[in-house]
Amino acid sequence: MISWALWDWGSSAFNAIILTFVFSVYLTKAVAADETTGSARLGLGLTIAGVCVALLAPVTGQRSDASGRHKVWLAAHTGVVVACMAGMFFVRDSPSYLTLGITLVAIGVVFVEFAQVNYNALMLRVVTPENIGRISGFGWSMGYFGGLVALTFVLFAFVEPDVGLFGVTSAGGLNIRVVALFCALWFVVFALPVLLFVPQPPRSGAIERRNFFASYPVLGRRIAQMWRTDRNTLWFLIASAIYRDGLLAIFTFGGVIAAGTFGFSSTEVVIFAIGANLTAGIGALFGGRLDDRIGPKKVIVGSLVALVVAGTALVVLPGKAAFWVCGLALTLFVGPSQAAGRTFLARIVPREREGEAFGLYATTGRAATFLGPAAFSGFISLFGSQRAGMVGLVLVLLVGLVVLLPVKGPETE
Repeated sequence: MISWALWDWGSSAFNAIILTFVFSVYLTKAVAADETTGSARLGLGLTIAGVCVALLAPVTGQRSDASGRHKVWLAAHTGVVVACMAGMFFVRDSPSYLTLGITLVAIGVVFVEFAQVNYNALMLRVVTPENIGRISGFGWSMGYFGGLVALTFVLFAFVEPDVGLFGVTSAGGLNIRVVALFCALWFVVFALPVLLFVPQPPRSGAIERRNFFASYPVLGRRIAQMWRTDRNTLWFLIASAIYRDGLLAIFTFGGVIAAGTFGFSSTEVVIFAIGANLTAGIGALFGGRLDDRIGPKKVIVGSLVALVVAGTALVVLPGKAAFWVCGLALTLFVGPSQAAGRTFLARIVPREREGEAFGLYATTGRAATFLGPAAFSGFISLFGSQRAGMVGLVLVLLVGLVVLLPVKGPETE
């Protein structure tokens, strides 16, 4: 279990530092000509990445099942993410480097999502039906706590001091570029245990190996069968795809909003990020235990309602204090909704189809990863401000909540 969860700890370097609180902020504040343009272009880049995931992810898990090589593909996809982070060292603080920076972030997003498909498949090797809620919550919390530790180190080693470790300064954005190298090393170190010690799931004898394009008709037939015989599960997959993208977007654009709309400095953004990861990790731990007591749907619905309320308050309230209060409230409820989503599906599908359904859950979640970035960048383009982009993120969460409400939870069946 620990070896499996350490991959989440390692991936936090990309999710928390690169994508959310440090490198993305560097792109919009220091590399781009202005923050609004930088935010819109970052949103566009992540939208394109989401479309790529939507087109390609549906067959990655299926092909891994057929080949029985989840760990091999997890290693390969993790390696691409590491290479992208290492490449970010060459992104200097000049507008001419913005396209390179956004491209590397977007490629990293695509391949970290592909890696997550195989990582989730490996979770089935370390859980039982009795503890899947707690283990799922533990995995999410490890990611958040790993982000907390990495962010704390980055803050005091490179971001905060005028001269950081090894004599690194902020000239030419060098301190942030070195942070990207640190993130690459961090991910490599903590990705190794799952590759070395977690058993590889056996190849499924029910899945025939086929060429890439032939995998799409198979996926279509499976979805059509679910529509005929298990529509409740299909509606959950749709609802979770929407609200999970809203959750992802909160962390993706949290640092950008803090800096651009609420005037946070780079140091203040990282300090907030540390607090955000702490509250999110605590929320995931307690949410996993609450899941086992009252059921996952109640945890998800309650979390989404709290997220919509806190997000709406953040849209209308000014000042850094408002961002601290509402922002930490948002992160507190992100963890439980993420952890409960994984266990919801595991509890409502027949035991003999659990693996297939879990893979489809991962696939549908990846297929909607363009919604949050599109809503954020689209509302910015329409209304000309980051605050308007926040409205787009709240609407994605609200739509996911509305679609989820009619779905029957395992506690009612």
